[in-house]
Amino acid sequence: MATVRETCAAAKAASRTLANTDSTTKDAALRAAADLLEVRTPEILAANERDLAAAQEAGTPDAILDRLRLDGGRIRGIADGLRQVVALPDPVGEVVAGWRLPNGLQVTKVRVPLGVVAMVYEARPNVTVDAAGLCIKSGNACVLRGSSTAQLTNRVLADVMREALTATGLPADAVCLVDDPSRDSVQELMEARGLVDLLIPRGGAGLIERVVSGSRVPVVETGVGNCHVYVDVAADLAKALDIVLNAKVQRPSVCNAAESLLVHQGIADEFLPKAVDALRAAGVELVGDARVREVVDMPLATEADLGAEFLDLKMSIAVVEDVGAAIDHIARYGTLHTEAIVTEDRAAARRFTAEVDAAAVMVNASTRLTDGEQFGFGAEIGISTQKTHARGPMGLPELTSVKYVVEGDGQIRR
Repeated sequence: MATVRETCAAAKAASRTLANTDSTTKDAALRAAADLLEVRTPEILAANERDLAAAQEAGTPDAILDRLRLDGGRIRGIADGLRQVVALPDPVGEVVAGWRLPNGLQVTKVRVPLGVVAMVYEARPNVTVDAAGLCIKSGNACVLRGSSTAQLTNRVLADVMREALTATGLPADAVCLVDDPSRDSVQELMEARGLVDLLIPRGGAGLIERVVSGSRVPVVETGVGNCHVYVDVAADLAKALDIVLNAKVQRPSVCNAAESLLVHQGIADEFLPKAVDALRAAGVELVGDARVREVVDMPLATEADLGAEFLDLKMSIAVVEDVGAAIDHIARYGTLHTEAIVTEDRAAARRFTAEVDAAAVMVNASTRLTDGEQFGFGAEIGISTQKTHARGPMGLPELTSVKYVVEGDGQIRR
């Protein structure tokens, strides 16, 4: 088994070929990978069943099991995600800007690949394909380090991507899997300066904090999500109920699921009983602040509850005085991911979108829609919650940098 550094070096070599590969060839590789995913579905599911059995035996929480689990529909969705990426414009070579200087120099700013993108992620086997597909399309090689929980599934998925690359004449090492789930392998990726150009952690808060704090390689911080839905006094309450239920229940184990519900005091008596009944009917455990408990009986929400990313069927609820108090609550407890307001008051919506600090702010829409595929990017490589380089769902343009091409005719500096 190659060392992490040897794996990164192989990816670096492959990245030089991929950076200069035309769109037609890259798209052919992605189509081949999508077709192979469907052909090899039985093999993928068999590996996934073994991973699931081991995870269940180890007492893995249900939220992690949901992220790990694949079925025929999910595999088709992953394959379709690759086909969506094929249909997107290739960002490599795009002219971002251009101008001619008084001395006759022509300056052009163009998009170029980053080089080698490394991913460290937990459970989610779909990331193996999503990340590889986006990297290939944007001319980057990728180094993928999944968790032991999905090790067997990831091996098959990475092999599918490598087979598709080889079949279209591209280097297989444009997609490399680190087959070592130890903490040491993460540390080696964090120290692979000169071989890895960008490191993206996707997982729990502990993993993300470790990588962001300790990496010598540039990092994009992704995805811890204490997402709120604020129901304003001017909300359409039927619309609000649908949004709250979807945001919490549709898939509670992911980072864009709502963890907190805020309700304007002016509608608390009317809306809270309906929302609580609907959420409890869907199996959601609820905790509320003192003002919520004046309307509906439930356990008291602790300070930790108000700031928690539950990733499960649990939700905190608070009553707030107005939109300003909702914004203040989000500023205190939010994680800069996705925040939503439900209101028919355009002024309240404008204030919320202007003042809430988050990668995505939704008006009359579920937090679950913060997603690369839902935004029309095809798959995403992660949802960045930082403010430099990229923010929000990261698609193809976010996997590129720029360089300046300057053309002259003998000009010198005097």
